[in-house]
Order: sequence, then structure tokens, then C-alpha cells
Amino acid sequence: MPTYAEMGRDELTALKDELEREYGEIKAKGLSLNMARGKPGADQLDLSMPMLTAVTTAEDCRAEDGTDCRNYGVLDGLPEAKRFMAAMVEEEPENIIIGGNSSLTLMYDAVARCLDFGTLGSKPWCQYENIKWLCPVPGYDRHFGITEAFGIEMIPVPMTADGPDMDEVERLVANDASIKGIWCVPKYSNPGGVTYSDEVVERLASMTCAADDFRIFWDNAYCVHHLYDDAAEQDQLKDIGAACRAAGNPNRYFKFASTSKVTHPGAGISAIAASADNIAEIKKRMGVGTIGYDKLNQLRHVKFLRDAEGLAAHMAKHAAILRPKFELVVSKLDEGLAEVGGCSWSHPRGGYFVSFDAPEGTAKRIVGLAKEAGVTMTGAGATWPYKNDPQNSNIRIAPTLPPLDELDAAMDVFVCCVKLACVEQLLA
Repeated sequence: MPTYAEMGRDELTALKDELEREYGEIKAKGLSLNMARGKPGADQLDLSMPMLTAVTTAEDCRAEDGTDCRNYGVLDGLPEAKRFMAAMVEEEPENIIIGGNSSLTLMYDAVARCLDFGTLGSKPWCQYENIKWLCPVPGYDRHFGITEAFGIEMIPVPMTADGPDMDEVERLVANDASIKGIWCVPKYSNPGGVTYSDEVVERLASMTCAADDFRIFWDNAYCVHHLYDDAAEQDQLKDIGAACRAAGNPNRYFKFASTSKVTHPGAGISAIAASADNIAEIKKRMGVGTIGYDKLNQLRHVKFLRDAEGLAAHMAKHAAILRPKFELVVSKLDEGLAEVGGCSWSHPRGGYFVSFDAPEGTAKRIVGLAKEAGVTMTGAGATWPYKNDPQNSNIRIAPTLPPLDELDAAMDVFVCCVKLACVEQLLA
């Protein structure tokens, strides 16, 4: 079967008429479906309901060291919570600080801290005339929102199948001391599902930087979010902390993670991990602004999830719910768009998204058509700094929130919208 680009104008015109009829029928259904954000579905949230009754008596409120978690104190987190999160992010417990429900808050605070105070004796970043940040693309819109909010110039760096284009990253950081950081979602990346190769991790850790206070913001949001139980089908990620220490740059990284998509996003716990020197400085600064985060919630998480084995068993339950959704999305794209041509999409083994690349110049039209037909998606361009995808091609598909039957309907709408937008462009 010929691709759309190989069809004659008469064939395309007839196809457009057919697709417009199909699209009109979809609109008439009055759908209201949402694939805009990577939220867990209700059945995933139900998995963690027992956690809410893990602490019910005064005696339950005692931490392992006797701390009464109902009261003030413990700035950097309960020892048992630090051990638990340390296992998740591959760090020593003493190099962990436990935060609230959002690792994004810890990232925002880390950028603000460097701007106001510098890091480990460096000049405060706000005193520079201009500072810059590397942003692998397509990437996470909320990361870009932080750097944009602080007026930091964002430089897109292409993603490859192994992670950021390291030739470009190394070239940029070696020659420009105003480049102070890079955003990284290193495992099952948002939105492409890429896991950084060992070589990429090692090059990030060892590269020569013109700025001696350059920092890697390592947002390992999906470190335990596999879609498959077999270890052979799970991606493995080299530890950035170990790589930085081996390269003689022990202070270069900040790791972040949370239980937002493990338990309840509105009531999880988060962590920042870094070198001992970085952690000491962070504690000094944060101690002015807080006496400590929610210890009862930390205790609930540890009592419910227990340890790395308990976490893995819990995440297998998540995978059982999510796997059919991701397989459905890929199947719908494979079956529905094979003849269109010019489209590509990721086949992730974990994480929360499928990255879809439409023919250049059509992404905004596709998302607009979908919204008009009752399917809300992440805005086209959101996966680029300043929401400016120069190719107008990348669309993030978030299949986790809708029930399977709604996701099935939403993907039928999406496929129809892709076809219609592509035909419109060819006939324009």
C-alpha cells in the first residue's frame, strides 16, 4: 500500500473526504477524554490505600530511634525513610535528604539556592550577567518551566537513543562558563522512554566544564517504573554518583526521586541525594526555612513499602495495570498509521509516556483536532524549552490516567486526527 506522500492528488482528496466524515462522527459522540498529563489511574491509586492505615495509634508514631513523629524536628528525614529512598536512588543514607510530596519542589529549591548563594563557595549565579542551561529535547516541560521562571537561558540539546547528544553537550560546556547545569531524566525519559547508556553517564560525569560549579540535575523519576517483570526486559542505569566520584567530580550531581507515582502523588515523599559536601550545604540553607517535612508520611511509606523488595513487589502491581495500556497505544499506532508515512513513536519499556513524532509542521494541528473531538493532550511544543518545537512535530502521549476502554477510544481519535492533519498538509 502506498504511503500518503506517494498518492496522487485525487486519491488524497477522496481520502480527506473519508477522514472528515469519520472525524465528524467522532465529534458527534461528545467525548471527554484526557491524555494530557502522566497521572496514575484510579486503580493504581487504590493499590496504596492500605498505607493510610499504617499509622493509627500513638505507638505507631514512634520512629525506630524513638522519635515521636507527631512533633517538630528531624530536618533531613527519618533514618528509616533515608534508608528506603537511598535504595531507590543508589546513594548512602547519610547523603539523602527527605522532602515533601514533590521532587519538583526540591529541584526548584536547588536552582534557587544556587542562584542566591552559589554552591560550595562559588559565586552566586544571580550575580552573572547571563546564565544558561542545557535542555535535552524532547524533554520534561516542568523542568523547562523552572529554568524559564528564573530567567535562565535554555539551550536545546538533541536526544539520541542513548541519551543526550554528548558530542554537543561536551562542546557546549567546555567553552562556556555561563552554562551552569543540565536537566536529565536518565531512565525511561520523559517523554521518549530513553535510558542513558553507560557511556553517556560516564561522559557526563567526566566531561571538562568551563564552569567549575556546573551541576547535573539527575531527575530519576522513573527509576523503579518498569513495565515488565522480567529483568531482561528492564532497562539498567549506571549510577551517576559513582561515575562522578570515579571521574574526580564528586560534587557535580544532584539526584532527585519521589514516590509520587509509587503511592499517592498528592501525598508522597521525595528525596535529594548528593555528595556529603553538597548535602551539608543544603541542610544549612534549608534549616532556615523548615524544621522538617512530614515525618508521619515518611513513617507510613516505610511501614507500607518496607524495603527494596517490598517496593519491587508493589511496582509489579503498577506494571500489571500499565502494561496493557502502553501495549494498546503502540498497537493502535502500528495498525492505524502504517500507511501514513513520516510518523514515528517510541516503544518504551518503562516510564509514563510514549513520544510521537508527526510529519514536520502538523503537531499543533493534530492536538487541536483532538481537542475539538473531545480528547485533551499535552500541548504541542511542550516538550521543548519555551514551548517552541522548531519542527512542530513532537507530541507526548500520556496513556496512564484513562481506563483501558477510554484509552482505546482516545487512540482511535488520535489516529484519525493524525491522518487528517497529514492529508491536509499534503493537499495544502
